[in-house]
Amino acid sequence: MKRIFLSLTILLMSFAVMAQSKQSLTGAYLAKDGNVNHLWLFVDGYSSYIQYEDNKYLSTWGGPFSEGTNGIQVQVEYNDAKPDEIGKAKETNAKANADGITMGNLNFKKQVANKQDLDGLWRITGRKQDNKMSEIPRGDRKTIKILVDGYFQWIAINPAEKGFYGTGGGTYTFTNKKYTEKILFFSRDNSRVGAELSFDGEIKDAQWHHSGLSSKGVPIYEIWSRDNK
Repeated sequence: MKRIFLSLTILLMSFAVMAQSKQSLTGAYLAKDGNVNHLWLFVDGYSSYIQYEDNKYLSTWGGPFSEGTNGIQVQVEYNDAKPDEIGKAKETNAKANADGITMGNLNFKKQVANKQDLDGLWRITGRKQDNKMSEIPRGDRKTIKILVDGYFQWIAINPAEKGFYGTGGGTYTFTNKKYTEKILFFSRDNSRVGAELSFDGEIKDAQWHHSGLSSKGVPIYEIWSRDNK
């Protein structure tokens, strides 16, 4: 009995150590390969992988993720470079470590933690048009926004139809009800890279009220709701 008890104790201690040493993937990770930036965002069980040069968007893919013995697995909801992967599980063979993530010859460095109240996975659920707020029903087509540790990305997609309608992202700050973006990539217009946009932002009843002028100078008022996977 003592041997059985000792074995169980050792086993439980081993599990405890493994649980403590397991790195949380939540955060922003960045790797460089020549002129190409590889940015990987993880939050609320969702991930997005973006490739871009300093003044040129390249591609993005992502979806809900999990960790297994073969590394990080992503259930792909969008991939503008390889739409055939949409709806399938993507085995990345990427492994988390103390400093970040290793995948093949890429070493992703975890960016400095910069938690803000807007961090999370969001989905647009309302938009003001003709001075009237209209609800955007949840369906196959959606626009989501990922914010984590000072980085953001929005993606307009329809996984059911393997549709991809655009993306953009970069870094952000949210202080004193002011939300400011600096664009690092924009699939629709590379000339927008480097631009800074400032908006009014406020969380009301767990919804993000976002208003100001769009990148084209058009007034906007949007409501975003958390879309945890």
